[in-house]
Amino acid sequence: MHIIESHFHWKPRPVYERLSKRKGFPRVVPNERGGFSVWLSDSAGPTSNSPGGWFDLDGELETLDKLGHEIDVVCSAGTFSVFFSQLPPDEGRDAAIHWNEEMASAQRRHHGRFWGSAAVPLTDTAMALEVLEDAVSRLGLMGVALPGSIGTDPHIEAERLEPFYDRVEELDLPLFLHPTDALFADMLEGFGGALHQSIGRITEVSVAASRLIVSGVMERHPNLKLVISHTGGALPYQAGRMDKNMKSPQQPQPASTYIKRMYTDIVSPHAAGMKFAIEYYGVDHVMYGTDFPCWNSAQALELFDEIELSEEDRNKIFYENARRILNLRDPSVKSAAKVG
Repeated sequence: MHIIESHFHWKPRPVYERLSKRKGFPRVVPNERGGFSVWLSDSAGPTSNSPGGWFDLDGELETLDKLGHEIDVVCSAGTFSVFFSQLPPDEGRDAAIHWNEEMASAQRRHHGRFWGSAAVPLTDTAMALEVLEDAVSRLGLMGVALPGSIGTDPHIEAERLEPFYDRVEELDLPLFLHPTDALFADMLEGFGGALHQSIGRITEVSVAASRLIVSGVMERHPNLKLVISHTGGALPYQAGRMDKNMKSPQQPQPASTYIKRMYTDIVSPHAAGMKFAIEYYGVDHVMYGTDFPCWNSAQALELFDEIELSEEDRNKIFYENARRILNLRDPSVKSAAKVG
């Protein structure tokens, strides 16, 4: 079976090694697990404590190979996407370009199997556009990571970012909205991170997507491809409440109209959650994903198999939707030969 893993994480070690040399916050520090820990501020513990395996792309792909399927991957910047907006603007631009170059290098090395998304600092709009254009025109990346906040500023719908959304829409690039841990972590601290990881991250993406709705960003950009992670956060389950309460002059349609224009993955360790996301968004708006290596890929496949779907719909979710939604293209024979 040919599968596209649309929610995959790999962290380029050279970026983290470079950032580990800077002083102050946000900061990156080598950890005892062979990887790196990340602090966004001095008011809380590390937002991530990733082991060495997260920085070994070949090892990750070998693990997926053991599942017995042909699996291609789409790499997200994940929680780290906010780091670039936490840095001083020039430093954030340089770090984002370094990240994007590493993504492009991996894309060349694993041509036709790995696709990388771009990190873009959002603290300065002109700079965001500069990094975006470089990621697409020079590096050939296929999408953009959209953090749930601009550092600790939750206003990803800020009016000054309108040219950024204009250009993303014009380029037909998917925007991967993923939680970043810059918000809600303090409110849900303790308990080994259980509250934040279970509720905080889902809340963050839900709030961020809702801001794009009520502010009119989704109305003004009808062709914007917003991919909201983790089965759409809370949005599918609270859409009726949002239709009742969420109204603004910039949002002439019910909130659910804009939600159903979004795309999502099936990242939920709960077959009923996967099933409802498919039913709510429609099978053409849902892609297979496991949040690898955060979650057991074999278990994800087992849970997905519990959902009664036609072979046509299974193939859409496993493969065809990602190719269409994310504009993924088969490598040419000539290009593949060069990379080999």
